[in-house]
Amino acid sequence: MRPYVQINCAMSADGKIAGSDRKQVTISSAEDKERVKGLRREFDAILVGVGTVMADDPHLTAKDLDYDTNPIRIVLDPHGKTPDSAMVLDERAPTVMVTLDSCKREWDCEETIRTGKDRIDLMDLMDQLYEMGIDRLLVEGGGETISSFFRAGIVDRYTVFVGGLLIGGRESPTPADGEGWVADGGIALKLEKAETMGNGVLMNFAVAPRS
Repeated sequence: MRPYVQINCAMSADGKIAGSDRKQVTISSAEDKERVKGLRREFDAILVGVGTVMADDPHLTAKDLDYDTNPIRIVLDPHGKTPDSAMVLDERAPTVMVTLDSCKREWDCEETIRTGKDRIDLMDLMDQLYEMGIDRLLVEGGGETISSFFRAGIVDRYTVFVGGLLIGGRESPTPADGEGWVADGGIALKLEKAETMGNGVLMNFAVAPRS
């Protein structure tokens, strides 16, 4: 058993999630931002990679909820790069940091999980999160983190808002980013719903089980 995993992100009309400097670009419409606030309340935990923390310094909370009701924040940080001043480590919600076995970095957080030698062992992580009582996990980025979940075959749903702008640049990250990985034959997605939200479209896909 593992948590139900949904990936949610926003990309430009040319398929980018940030500029080539990997700094956050406003892509979501006001309507989509409100949707995301509500979506976060439906999950036990929200997960991002350290790249998102370093580039955007997000709170990863549902804003109006307190410590006991906000989703748990989870950061994949293989080598312990998250600074102690990061907002994801504030008092608004519990935080779980995830590193490689070899990383000795400590933070003032709810828990630190160490798993994997060369890359974080997502299957082991899912087992540990499930044992912690996390039944529903929302993955919000960045591109390499999203890619790792698809690569591991542990994504159940993929929602992506496509905003009305172009970002450009061959070095700009995409939702399924990362070096050296190409899905053999692609990963099948079933479009179940598409709806206009301001100057953009939200697409809701079910992810076909990996054979």
